[in-house]
Amino acid sequence: MQAQGLKRAGLPGDPGLWVFILADMTAFALFFLLFTLGRMGDPALFEQSRLALDPAFGIANTLILLTSSWMMVQAVEAVRTGSRRRALLFLVLTIGIGLGFAVTKIVEYAGKIQAGITMLTNDFFMYYFAFTGIHFLHFVIGIGALLVTLAKARSAPMDDGMRRWTESVGCYWHMVDLLWIMLFPMLYLQRLS
Repeated sequence: MQAQGLKRAGLPGDPGLWVFILADMTAFALFFLLFTLGRMGDPALFEQSRLALDPAFGIANTLILLTSSWMMVQAVEAVRTGSRRRALLFLVLTIGIGLGFAVTKIVEYAGKIQAGITMLTNDFFMYYFAFTGIHFLHFVIGIGALLVTLAKARSAPMDDGMRRWTESVGCYWHMVDLLWIMLFPMLYLQRLS
């Protein structure tokens, strides 16, 4: 009993996932540094380009991802307590709400492309499309992992293996949110004074 309590006191999920999360966050930190250096090199262009973004999309995406993350917390807790019905409900809500991010991002991308703004427009939009595109890829992988988790939650035993799997997927999903929380103000809100 005491050993299990110590085991659960550590990081949730699989330790290998934490190595991936650390590596991924390090890569994004380097991306953010490159963006900052680019911004320092041409502040007027970056500010003018930032004004072409609609912060309402960024705010909507932030709220969608945070709400989806909260649903994921509820799903993890349901698996920990062995409540299959609640786990299924909150996994469906996590996925359903999360898909709202895809809808708003695709609408935003389409609007930019229709306005003639692409990755080739300037350095700001190169960073914008590259960073948000890489983030979107992480999002798609997260949705895939959530769908696998939903399938497992339908029939797999609510045991330690299921708990570890669900916690791992939850940690990944929260990383996707954390990356967006860094991208949103950096791209949409940060002004040069």
